[in-house]
Amino acid sequence: MSEIKDITSRDVDFAKWYTDVVTKANLVDYSTVKGSMIICPYGYAIWEEMQKVLDKMFKDTSHENMQMPLLIPESLLNIEKEHVAGFAPEVAWVTHGGKEKLDERLCIRPTSEVLFCDYYKKIIKSYRDLPKLYNQWCTIVRWEKTTRPFLRSREILWQEGHTMHATKEEALAETLRMLHIYEDFQKNYLAIPVIVGKKTEKEKFAGAVASYSLEAMMYDGVALQNGTSHYFGNGFAKAFGIEFLNKDNKLETPYQTSWGVTTRMIGSLIMVHGDDRGLVLPPKIAPTKVIIIPIGTSNEVNEALNTLEEELKEAEITYKIDNSPKTPGFKFAEAEVKGYPIRLEVGPRDLAENMFTIVRRDTLEKIRIPKNELISKIKEIFKVMQEDMYNKALERRNSMIYEAHDYQEFTSIALNKPGFIKANWCGDEACENKIKDDFNMKSRCLIEDEEIIGNCVCCGKKAEKRLYFGRQY
Repeated sequence: MSEIKDITSRDVDFAKWYTDVVTKANLVDYSTVKGSMIICPYGYAIWEEMQKVLDKMFKDTSHENMQMPLLIPESLLNIEKEHVAGFAPEVAWVTHGGKEKLDERLCIRPTSEVLFCDYYKKIIKSYRDLPKLYNQWCTIVRWEKTTRPFLRSREILWQEGHTMHATKEEALAETLRMLHIYEDFQKNYLAIPVIVGKKTEKEKFAGAVASYSLEAMMYDGVALQNGTSHYFGNGFAKAFGIEFLNKDNKLETPYQTSWGVTTRMIGSLIMVHGDDRGLVLPPKIAPTKVIIIPIGTSNEVNEALNTLEEELKEAEITYKIDNSPKTPGFKFAEAEVKGYPIRLEVGPRDLAENMFTIVRRDTLEKIRIPKNELISKIKEIFKVMQEDMYNKALERRNSMIYEAHDYQEFTSIALNKPGFIKANWCGDEACENKIKDDFNMKSRCLIEDEEIIGNCVCCGKKAEKRLYFGRQY
């Protein structure tokens, strides 16, 4: 029991709390491969739920899955100079095949823009070939110096969408369409509120014309970038010589996008919704929605379990029965650590009264339900729980968004209050860099729906834009 219960309090040591939860919920384990993690079955099951939902969203918008090679020749990577420069510090290289040194180094893909461009050059010839709407689920490698489970790892599970379009307008529309698909997923499945906006020139993706991100705030007020969508213009296409004949039989260069999310979203689930007892999963994304804990082994309990299994299967509610020899108290604690949305207790006392007892993981509220109303009540609780978890996260996030009007006020907030700071900005990268150097706070994204009144929070010159600033994982 103590091994499960010994989770550090979030408010005492948030980093230790996070490590305790990911290991004690058996989401990950540490690997002998430095900087990489083992994603355990339960952690991978959460990723599979995310994949399932997102994959349907992609296919419903006419995207097709495909697979690109893992290795990229150095000469191919070097075609787009700005792009490769942005990734150079994180690239891992293959220099030998067996015992022989390779004639050309091969990069282990950090992302696949150049591979898709190389392919597009072969298959795009006419306007009839456009748009190309592709996605791949794959692994990438980025040689991170400091790693943490799900948040930063050298080997990353993700999806990356890559599309080509005949016009700038179509590509821009695709960039924003996928951004809002991610936003819908974050809100309605992960129950995570996100701030959506355009990145500054300094913070945009290497080689992109414009980058957009989804910025989530963790329980401790630190930002986690939960997804990005990029508009590339036709820079990559020009570098790779991709052209198509338009309807007037004239050559044009197409326009490109890319967009992606990673297993980092599992980290955000933990850090937004988790508590001092462990993981708390929203019902829509939980692989196991109901954990059934029998109290005793009488015939009536066993008969009730058989009936429950049939009813839950028919209702398409995923479940597990904990028939282990552990004590009920241990099973309850373990269920809380793993964050199952509902715990269903099946004991002789409740059965004698034709009742069941369920416990909501988010509130730990105990509810007694008549046997014949169980399935309908569970579904009702799932809906309420999903909404409650989102609203709770939204309320906490909003309570940690502050506004600074000058550098003195910005300094006071940055040094004393965790969270995001909204501020006016002149547009000069020097001011962005000063805030980063002084407070280790980066610009998260531009605020484009608010009137700009006043001066830059940093230099005092006339403000041209408004920004969210925050520390990040």
